[in-house]
Amino acid sequence: MFEYLILDLDETLYPRRAGLMNEISRRIPLYMVQRMGFAPDEADVLRKRLFVRYGTSLRGLQLEYHIDADDYLRFVHDVPLEDYIAPDPALDAMLSRIPLKKAIFTNADSAHARRVMERLGVAHHFPVVVDIHAVGFICKPLPEAYQRLLSILDATGKACILVEDMARNLRPARELFGMTTVIVDGERADGVDYAIGSLIELEGLVNQLIARK
Repeated sequence: MFEYLILDLDETLYPRRAGLMNEISRRIPLYMVQRMGFAPDEADVLRKRLFVRYGTSLRGLQLEYHIDADDYLRFVHDVPLEDYIAPDPALDAMLSRIPLKKAIFTNADSAHARRVMERLGVAHHFPVVVDIHAVGFICKPLPEAYQRLLSILDATGKACILVEDMARNLRPARELFGMTTVIVDGERADGVDYAIGSLIELEGLVNQLIARK
């Protein structure tokens, strides 16, 4: 039996075309320039290298440069959400009809997650937010992040459906922990069970999965 529906936050709970994550990503090298003194070209190269190696630029900056994580998170998430996302009654209604416990699993922090969910009008569906602090800054796609997620939820992998916009964050969940994986706004890839074009299609897929159980 499925128990949890677990959703990533950025570019999963809202569509990629909203542009919010592009603005957040733009502020990452800006942090390196303004707070750390890197030249713009150096900052962009470093951001990409750290993301590939550590899963997030933040984790790499912590380990290699010992930055203040809370200062970083405040800086990169200092974005006017109303310019990018709006209340989504259809999403709210869809989530209400899915009969599973729901949680957010994000490499961002809970403050950003709550702001986004409140802007969308769906925060009441997600009493649990497993953020970068909750997993001790061991972020997706590192296996330890999923172990900590399951420990926090007190759930088995087979009881969870994980929805993400990035295949690299879904593969460990499926291959190592037996979660059912769904990629949104992307093509089905190796190590991913299902693909949906938009999050609003999730209800139909989840109903099918529950029926099969």
